Amino acid sequence: MNLLKLSNVFVRKYDNPVLNNISWQVNEGEQWAIVGGNGAGKSVLLETLAGRLMPRSGKVERKATVELVAADYSFNRVVRSAAQYYQQRFQSQDAEIAPSVRAVLTNRMKPVGTVNEASVKLAPSAVSDTDLEAVASLLSLTHLLDHPFVTLSNGETRRMLLATSLLKKTGILLFDYPFTGLDVFSRKVLKEAMASMAGAGKTIILVTSPGEIPDFITHVLELGEGEVISALPLAEWKREESRFETRREKPAVDLGLLKQLGEPSGNDFDYAFRLRNIRVVYDGRAVLDDVSWEVKKGERWSLSGPNGSGKSTLLSIITADHPQRFANDFEIFGRPGRGKGFSMWDIKQRIGHVSPELHLYFPADTSVYKAIGSGFFDATGVYFRKINPAQEERIHLVARILKIEDLLEKTFRNISRGEQRLVLLARALVKNPPILVLDEPCQGLDLATTEYFRQTVDAICAMSSHTLIYVSHYPNEIPSCVNRSLSLKDGRVEQII
Repeated sequence: MNLLKLSNVFVRKYDNPVLNNISWQVNEGEQWAIVGGNGAGKSVLLETLAGRLMPRSGKVERKATVELVAADYSFNRVVRSAAQYYQQRFQSQDAEIAPSVRAVLTNRMKPVGTVNEASVKLAPSAVSDTDLEAVASLLSLTHLLDHPFVTLSNGETRRMLLATSLLKKTGILLFDYPFTGLDVFSRKVLKEAMASMAGAGKTIILVTSPGEIPDFITHVLELGEGEVISALPLAEWKREESRFETRREKPAVDLGLLKQLGEPSGNDFDYAFRLRNIRVVYDGRAVLDDVSWEVKKGERWSLSGPNGSGKSTLLSIITADHPQRFANDFEIFGRPGRGKGFSMWDIKQRIGHVSPELHLYFPADTSVYKAIGSGFFDATGVYFRKINPAQEERIHLVARILKIEDLLEKTFRNISRGEQRLVLLARALVKNPPILVLDEPCQGLDLATTEYFRQTVDAICAMSSHTLIYVSHYPNEIPSCVNRSLSLKDGRVEQII
């Protein structure tokens, strides 16, 4: 029996044609992976299956309930209003206004700003304690249930979002790149949880890269430019996988364009930063404990560690986003990190930064052009700032370097998540800062684009004295120019090489 069936489906999103004449069906007992390049229509297909987008023509038939697992906080009004800005997880007072993970999972959340707790009557939760405990255990969330949800790491947040969908007990679960940003442990937990759900009778459909297809998957759908290229059993698709590699465009790095970036400005320092015995504490618990790290100008480092090990917190000290930086001893660009050193904005002006958290909170209604331009002002939008002709030229330059110039007039929300990540990478590069802090920069990028970006970073570093801090849970994503590494575990330095 088929559970889902699409017949000659055409879909437009924001008046842009995305899916073209899609015919495909999912039968009982099948588990599907969807693959394809950036902009192939994978995420739009999931939205169509979930009923969030209606086809302009054609027919979608569903014989089971369908749930698209959330990728951000927009799934709930209270959750969305509680997650106010991307540095919030580091601000203990602001973080406390957010509901706990338990409240999110049981949907018993009071509106943000509630003064009289007794004035808000919450309906009984539809989630039983037994189900909550089972799902929390399945996804290793039990120890986090009473934490404010905005304090979770990227990997922990993704597991919480999955848990909200599992507790709804739908028959078909849709996932959009569920493994990106997860460490080895979290990927293992998630794959085992999915396999357990598939074994219990749920149907799993997930968008992923070819290298991340779980063992329980039975079939693969390949999309290209909004059309079905193939829909095959996994074993048969694997025999065809080499053709998938040849179909993907592999653009070459334009060294002439990169040379136009030039040497970074504000590079007059010997050490990018010196951190001495950094300690960050929340409610008596040390998130970072006795972390010391020195990075000289022009060095290229990887920063690694499991989800929740303190990587983002450590980077937030460097990027001036953490209030506890004032309680710690460090130098940045040769000056004290507190007292008569650089201001927060002086520090940010010399750092190009991209992170999963920035992507999660970035305002979706801004244009791509303004999103890139906001990098000049270290804000998430240009608003009333005027972009001058030289800055406009730089915006077009980095857009050409990352091959996204055709997106400049589009709205950020109207492009794919992979394209959004490229826009944020362009934003990090646009002012040509002396330090690049790239935290999981390739999340949501297909393999060809990931390799192109890796080569681009290598070429930039070969031509200039940029200092690089690169975070990734995938060793193959790390540029070859990286020759130093620091790893964290439980908030402490595990190894420096």
